[in-house]
Amino acid sequence: MYDALLLVSFGGPEHPDDVLPFLANVTRGRGVPPERLAEVAEHYQHFGGVSPINQQCRALMGAIQEGTDLPVYWGNRNWHPMLADTVAQMRDEGVKRALAFVTSAYGGYSSCRQYLEDIAAARAAVGPTAPAIDKLRHFHDHPGFVEPHADAVRAARATLPPGGDLRVVFTAHSIPTSMAATAGPDGGRYEAQLNETAALVSAAGAPDLPWDLVWQSRSGPPHVPWLEPDVNDHLTALAERGVTGVVVSPIGFVSDHLEVIWDLDNEAASTAKRLGLDYARAATPGTDPRFVAMVHDLVRERVNAPESVRRSRLGTLPLWDTCPVGCCPPPRRGAAQ
Repeated sequence: MYDALLLVSFGGPEHPDDVLPFLANVTRGRGVPPERLAEVAEHYQHFGGVSPINQQCRALMGAIQEGTDLPVYWGNRNWHPMLADTVAQMRDEGVKRALAFVTSAYGGYSSCRQYLEDIAAARAAVGPTAPAIDKLRHFHDHPGFVEPHADAVRAARATLPPGGDLRVVFTAHSIPTSMAATAGPDGGRYEAQLNETAALVSAAGAPDLPWDLVWQSRSGPPHVPWLEPDVNDHLTALAERGVTGVVVSPIGFVSDHLEVIWDLDNEAASTAKRLGLDYARAATPGTDPRFVAMVHDLVRERVNAPESVRRSRLGTLPLWDTCPVGCCPPPRRGAAQ
């Protein structure tokens, strides 16, 4: 049924001169204030204008290729290799029908629907001979995603001083509250999936510790409501309540790209130090063999008839292979995303 696998990701700059053009692609039409763009550009310049996400995708693509006979391609939403260029390459190399694995585990407009739009736009740019491309399902509760996060929480906790009042703080990318309200066919799916993932990771990695789900990486104009609290505000509140240490786990992400490194390893870590909180940041799955095996499992699941396979999952929220019409509608034109 399928003759290729396409890895689809966000993309990131790989040279200082790439930073502003990349950010222009990311924020086009979103009403992001210029001062916020300048601030984010400075984050990239701290790392030589290079985002780690592209190299992480190269490593993931190589690891996935080792376990499948399908050729594995890679295309990005916002920077080279651009998705349309990759789809053209696939056509030129004879690909007729491909599966797409997107490096986002959750439902929502920017985390799912927009990738479907990107794939459709890339196919339209290539023309009628473009291969058909079907996106694999959400994987927020797959053991290959949950277990690496849980092990990372356990390992991070082991680096903190024993005793004290500890807490796990799970983080994900904040989005406008209006977008969160319409995520999924009935709304609220982004938050619901993240809460389910947090509960699963907590139960496996730190069942004796309380946990919270908070948000990071807000980028919209101040007047637009986004999901709160921000991780830095939450750390302040925890310190005021007498918490002495935190394990911060970025369950909203699959790899340690720049938002994870800057927002958590720099800003949140600095906040914790100022507050006197012991702080440990848990790793993301990256190329953990269980995460790579999950990709292969999702492919096998789709290739086989859905009724003939048992989905590998730990949660109870509904899952589907094809998003319903009208699921996760795009934000209103001009609204922040």
